[in-house]
Amino acid sequence: MYTIPHLVLPRIPGLERIDTYCAHGGYQAYRKALTMTPEQVIEEVKKSGLRGRGGACFPTGLKWSFMPKGNDKPKYLAVNGDESEPGSFKDRQIFEYNPHQLIEGILIAGYAMGISKAFIYIRGEYHKWIRSMECALQEAYDRGFVGKKMIETFGGDYWIDIVVHKGAGAYICGEETALMNSLEGDRGYPRYKPPFPAQKGLWGMPTTINNVETIATVPVIITLGGDQYASIGAQGHPGTLLYGLSGHINNPGVYELPTDVLLTDLIYTYGGGVTGNKKVKAVIPGGSSMPPLRGDEIENVVMNNEDLKKYGTFIGTAGVIVMNEDTDIPRVLLRIVHFYHHESCGQCTPCREGCGWMEKILKRIVDGDATGEDLDLLLSVANQIEGNTICALGDAAAWPVQGFLKKFWDDFAARVKPRRTFVPLNVVHGRRASKDILLPT
Repeated sequence: MYTIPHLVLPRIPGLERIDTYCAHGGYQAYRKALTMTPEQVIEEVKKSGLRGRGGACFPTGLKWSFMPKGNDKPKYLAVNGDESEPGSFKDRQIFEYNPHQLIEGILIAGYAMGISKAFIYIRGEYHKWIRSMECALQEAYDRGFVGKKMIETFGGDYWIDIVVHKGAGAYICGEETALMNSLEGDRGYPRYKPPFPAQKGLWGMPTTINNVETIATVPVIITLGGDQYASIGAQGHPGTLLYGLSGHINNPGVYELPTDVLLTDLIYTYGGGVTGNKKVKAVIPGGSSMPPLRGDEIENVVMNNEDLKKYGTFIGTAGVIVMNEDTDIPRVLLRIVHFYHHESCGQCTPCREGCGWMEKILKRIVDGDATGEDLDLLLSVANQIEGNTICALGDAAAWPVQGFLKKFWDDFAARVKPRRTFVPLNVVHGRRASKDILLPT
């Protein structure tokens, strides 16, 4: 067992209150950051090896370094809390149990990049957690930890405003450029890149976008130092992660663990094993968009992005979904594809049309009215969606289809039949001599 460092979700009762947070060293990391230059803060984050916790795993310090120097124009920070992917429910734990560490992380990030205003964009359905974040932010303003009063509280001449923004209730707004459009009051359509947000983001100004968990980790890095933080967990993807464990598991929940934890430990030690003591059939390691692992390949799998790449999948949002031996895999995939079809913004033809085609084909498979040609067609459609859309939602819809077909082809093949039954829309169509041409041979 690990000696587990609880860095993002410390087990301290009442930590959501500013008095409790300050009593346990809160806002001291920001004071320490003020003794450093902005460049030194960014360098410390680089040394930590911190990677984005929103799914892309991009090095955080490197992203911060893209922000232009100087204050000739406004610069913005957008904290992405539009947590909408099935299987992902970690960010709301920070909103509820440790919101001030997120606020302190924003102060440090803002100081490092010279940012004048930050937005915390929270999923529209997260009513409870929006209120939690608003209450914590009001406490910080009242105490002089945010806003112009920061100059009196902390000294120096830097201050930042923070706004909690309720999202549009759309999964697509979790994509960084769609999030910016939503913040600006427009429809949540992704933008073409380049230009990238650091050059032209919110209202055409330089903008950095980071996940909630990423920013909440920053005060820990400043407190410990980049080198010490880098020594925690796996070398290529250091630190701790908030693993969201769900599915056929005895103890579902959010577990903060180092990135060198084994998947089997996560399931059987921390998650209490599979319900009914059944075997594992499949595991999705990082939210519904990630390709799955078979139950017979989970031994020795380490739960970080670099190790999961060896198995053809990724850590994503670390939303781990466990499925037991009785799981109907085609039905699971149909449910996943239905989500992405529903959430597609419709801007790109491959995603808009392809997700609908995949759902129709999977519906035929689940209903027992598909042929072997439908399996080939399903894979072909997924392959043509991947890489051919403005944003990654198309990829997110295609990857689980490709992954489940690759790992569980027999489950799908067992549901098809040699020939599809023709159901005429009306009597005339049913009597056409050419009706059989519509059916695969």
